[in-house]
Order: sequence, then structure tokens, then C-alpha cells
Amino acid sequence: MKPRIIPIENKFSNEVIDLILNIQQNEFNVAITIEDQPDLLNIQNFYYASGGHFWGAFVNEELVGTIALVKFNDSQAAIRKMFVKKEFRGKEFSIAQQLLDTLLDYCLKNQIDDLYLGTITVLEAALRFYERNHFVRIEKQSLPETFPVMSADNVFCHLKLKK
Repeated sequence: MKPRIIPIENKFSNEVIDLILNIQQNEFNVAITIEDQPDLLNIQNFYYASGGHFWGAFVNEELVGTIALVKFNDSQAAIRKMFVKKEFRGKEFSIAQQLLDTLLDYCLKNQIDDLYLGTITVLEAALRFYERNHFVRIEKQSLPETFPVMSADNVFCHLKLKK
């Protein structure tokens, strides 16, 4: 069962919000609300206007995963909103990997040389996933000045795309 990965636009906001808030609040007990994430209410303005992107993975027309890219200068971007519904995680489905591969392909085609992300320590499986994909943990002070830090984030990673 191969997911269909497509660009996400504002018309999918409700599905995106349901998926992400459910994972954040109910599964990982992260104290975050939709008010803390206004980007989800206007995906096109927030992600696409600056040269970023937002993708969703659909299985039988159900949104089961998301990943977004925020471009914060000419050649650097940040991964945001990487979430996969619990029932669709793991190697059996490889949805997280397919979402990340889609994003990496976009970066290579759009001259994005450095990819960063911030996450929280409680998301250990996510951190292992990024490390398997050659992301390296870095200190917060090593982030580019223009990196959009989220208040909850306490672990940061970097992937150099251009050798």
C-alpha cells in the first residue's frame, strides 16, 4: 500500500490540524495548541510564499503524514511539521522516509544546500530517524541567525546537502 504524496494547500488545513494536534497533544502530551501554530491556518502563505513547501501522505484518501519546508534564506531551510499517524509508522509503510525523500529531492532541485530542524527530546524515535538519514546534532548556538526557532524545541540537527 504505497501512499500518495502530494503538495498540501489550505483546503487541507482541517485534516492537517487534526492529524498534528492529535499526535502532539494526545500521543506525546506536548502542551501546544492551534494558537501556537498559526502557520497551519494559512499553509500557502506561510510555507510557499518564501520558497518552501508542504506535503501530505495519503492512504486511501486519508491524510496519514505531513512534512513541511521553511526556506529562511537563499540556500538554507528548516524541516517542520514532520508527523506520521501512529498506525502508519515504521518500516512496513516507510511513510516518514518517503516524505523526507520527497523533501530532499525538492531541496536538491531548488538549490537548498543546508537543511536544519528543531525537535524535542521526547521524540526519540524521530531523532533516531533523522540520524539514520545523516542529520547531525548541533548546539542551538550553531544554528544560522535566521533559523526560525520554535519555543518548544530543545534538540537541533543539521544536514549538509552540498558536499
